[in-house]
Amino acid sequence: MPTPLPITIVTLFPDMFGGWMEQGGVGRARARGVVDITLLDLRPFGLGTHLQVDDYPFGGGAGMVLRPEPLFAAVESIPCVDEGPIILLSPRGRRFTQSVAQEFAGMSRLTFIAGHYEGVDERVGEHLATDEISIGDYVLSGGEPAAMVVVDAVARLLPGAMDEASGREESFVEDMLEYPQYTRPADFRGWTVPDVLVSGHHAKVASWRREAALERTRKVRPDLVQDEAQMSTEEAEGPIVG
Repeated sequence: MPTPLPITIVTLFPDMFGGWMEQGGVGRARARGVVDITLLDLRPFGLGTHLQVDDYPFGGGAGMVLRPEPLFAAVESIPCVDEGPIILLSPRGRRFTQSVAQEFAGMSRLTFIAGHYEGVDERVGEHLATDEISIGDYVLSGGEPAAMVVVDAVARLLPGAMDEASGREESFVEDMLEYPQYTRPADFRGWTVPDVLVSGHHAKVASWRREAALERTRKVRPDLVQDEAQMSTEEAEGPIVG
């Protein structure tokens, strides 16, 4: 049996994760014993009678900011937390990519801090978190959805979480989007599957998929095609065989 990757998510809203943890890829990874996810409720670490976790920002401004004391206390209560990165989920962080997911999958432990309200006291990012991650150029109401995205992407890369071949032929694995996929029927409302995919010729299928993936990437995500000059003329300029 593999040793499960311990993941702790510090959150004000642990109930948001219920169905997500039991179903889909994360549910399978947990059932197979490759990941061990703990939800650490931030509220019990709050201050005073009302367990306060936020306060008004110094200097004025809209919204509330998560205080440092509860977050430091929560994270520091996690056993062996220093064995892996402490990741603050924030729109200001470095962008989450497949390569970052692979980086995290190689760690011995992961801790995520789900921010909320107007933000998190800057001292959390400076002196507690060791990394700061953004899942995209937009703002969410809280870090919980971001935590789900990151953990899902990481969990499926762990040994035993899924079929190994499935991970080799996905989008972003080779800095390209995945090639188009088809299944039965071969003719649906007059829209037919490319002949090469039903030819049984594995080399031609592989070539078509490579060209189709490159064409889709060039059209939708040209930023991923970093050095077409190094590709063959056939790959860079050749038409897709349909």
